[in-house]
Amino acid sequence: MLEFLNVSKSFPSEPEPIEVLKKISFRVKSGEFVAIMGPSGSGKSTLLGIAAGLDQPDVGNVVLDDVDLTKETETNLASLRAERIGFIFQNFQLLPGMNALENVGLPLYLKTRLSEKEILEKSMTLLKSVSMEHRASSFPKQLSGGEEQRIAIARAFINEPKIIFADEPTANLDSKNSKVVLDLLLDRNKKQNTTLVIVTHDPAVAKLADRVLEMRDGEIISPSQTKSVKKAKPAKKKKK
Repeated sequence: MLEFLNVSKSFPSEPEPIEVLKKISFRVKSGEFVAIMGPSGSGKSTLLGIAAGLDQPDVGNVVLDDVDLTKETETNLASLRAERIGFIFQNFQLLPGMNALENVGLPLYLKTRLSEKEILEKSMTLLKSVSMEHRASSFPKQLSGGEEQRIAIARAFINEPKIIFADEPTANLDSKNSKVVLDLLLDRNKKQNTTLVIVTHDPAVAKLADRVLEMRDGEIISPSQTKSVKKAKPAKKKKK
């Protein structure tokens, strides 16, 4: 479903550019939950932004559902994100002048044929799914970090995406809110076969993933399976 082919990315700097990604190649299957781990500055967030078409690599190709994101116009990329992609930002990116209900429905206001009434009804349904309907009229500054994160998740779900990218979705949350956030994402992954690609420092998140990609210095150094191998059945004792 998602494929990186020799992707590299650098940023201008003196005396020489900083290489953030170095010939990255990997695949994510439809319905898979992949966690991306690594120290700060290893390129994780840059990789996630490129995967969602929010940024472009210097070289290489990124293919999502047979569409090469590196060859599309920004208009086409915006349409693709609106139709297939959900993105959960680490700092939530809620608009301060909109209440929770309006923030959730924002992607549909930008590109949809639904009426405003239909958008608000769908947004309220999603707020209920994240237990935030009582905060529908609240503005971001009136919400806690955990509440903002749940609003951001509801917004990521509004277009019924095939793939969700999440940048540190449990960062700065207490254990209770972290569990709520993970349960919401895993429920989407298991029940609707939504692909998850999550950048995280949290071993508890990685433990739940189907696979972990470990990054360091702009490279994937250790793709590994995190699901435990089924234990072999004990041998039957021979009858005497």
